[in-house]
Amino acid sequence: MPGIHVDRYGDPAGPPVLALHGINGHGARWRRLAEHHLADRHVLAPDLRGHGRSTHDAPWHVDRHVADLLAVLDTEGVARTDIVGHSYGGMIAVHLSHAAPERVRRLVLLDPATGLDPARARLRARETCVQPSFASPADAHAARVKSWPESYPGAVDDEVADHLQQGEDGRWRWRFEPAAVVTAFSEMARPPLPPPPGLPTHLVIATRAAMVHPAYVTACREALGGALTVTEIDAGHMLYLDRPEETAGLIRAHLGR
Repeated sequence: MPGIHVDRYGDPAGPPVLALHGINGHGARWRRLAEHHLADRHVLAPDLRGHGRSTHDAPWHVDRHVADLLAVLDTEGVARTDIVGHSYGGMIAVHLSHAAPERVRRLVLLDPATGLDPARARLRARETCVQPSFASPADAHAARVKSWPESYPGAVDDEVADHLQQGEDGRWRWRFEPAAVVTAFSEMARPPLPPPPGLPTHLVIATRAAMVHPAYVTACREALGGALTVTEIDAGHMLYLDRPEETAGLIRAHLGR
């Protein structure tokens, strides 16, 4: 039975960073940022349950993801780590920091998906019930180019190589379990949870995505005070693929050494 697959980048002796992707994603999406901008860090980039090469077995709720990730840290011998979480991965990062605050040193939330409007979450979940399939990798490539118009050169090529698989019916699909994504949309409609008081946190907002509600920023300010940094980036939701250098610079500045 497959467990949780982890991609590893950078210096194994460097300070650890746990990098968490969002729905429909996978850990290898962090490769360029890790190899080009965090080469001195030990970057652990797991595929969340229901995604990529990890087990696709239920359950897929936030608490299960947190338990999976704590088990990954235990297996890797990491007592305390920085966490970078994008979208749903940002929400999971916050919940992990509440569940095991002694395991988290600093937090970077890249356009976190939390406190979504329930009606919007329902519609997005319903769309996910029908998983897209493609006649060929070229068709999948073309579809991803359309959905990632500003991603860095080579990002779509990497996505096709890392995340596309052929089913028994001969069709090509991205490596994720649709039911896991439906569950994720339900979880993202929970009341939003700010990070624990005192945890140094950098909240990075993609201004074109309208993902982070102003009320969440207020809740984070109230909970964290001077421990919170907020930065806006002129980008869509996939900001670390669209603006890798700018995003990496913000991560490095917050994490320090």
